[in-house]
Amino acid sequence: MAVKYTDIDFHVFLDASRLVTQGESPYNRSTYRYTPLLAWMLSPSFYLTPHFGKLLFVICDVLSGALLYHILTRRGLSSDAACRFSALWLLNPLPIGVSTRGNAEALLAILVLSTLLCLHLKRTWTAAVLYGLSVHMKIYTVIYALPIGLFISNHKELDTHNRGIFRTIRSLFSKTLTLFAVIAGTVFLGLTVMFYCL
Repeated sequence: MAVKYTDIDFHVFLDASRLVTQGESPYNRSTYRYTPLLAWMLSPSFYLTPHFGKLLFVICDVLSGALLYHILTRRGLSSDAACRFSALWLLNPLPIGVSTRGNAEALLAILVLSTLLCLHLKRTWTAAVLYGLSVHMKIYTVIYALPIGLFISNHKELDTHNRGIFRTIRSLFSKTLTLFAVIAGTVFLGLTVMFYCL
């Protein structure tokens, strides 16, 4: 018996997109447990080609490789080394298989990597919006909040011997970090409440 290549979640996405194109809620299907934004993003599958979603995910994978390259070069790696590390992502059969089967993880990868690149470019507002959107798409990306917060605070080495632990923790919070948290939280809550009301 042959195993079907397409991920079962892709059929769930398409089913929800069909409902969206008919003006219905994607949650009319009990199997749909994602944001309605994903169903709307895949609605061109019914106007252009049924493979639109898979193509979108593959394009996101390729763009993730480009984002990795730019992040690595900004971190001080040579162009040659950054190219090799990006190739590890682009030529890795696991992300290729995940995207071509129709899994939406590539969208999250591009949102998180875009967040990191924007932080390197000191574009806090854009980074916060992208991060809030990534958490809205799938809640597990909230695990990146701590590393992002530490990166924004720019404390490479915390001197806890000369200061108390509470002063050290308080020193982590800055205006930029507060701004990032407020914007990301507003985007996440705003999208969640808006789609809940719809």
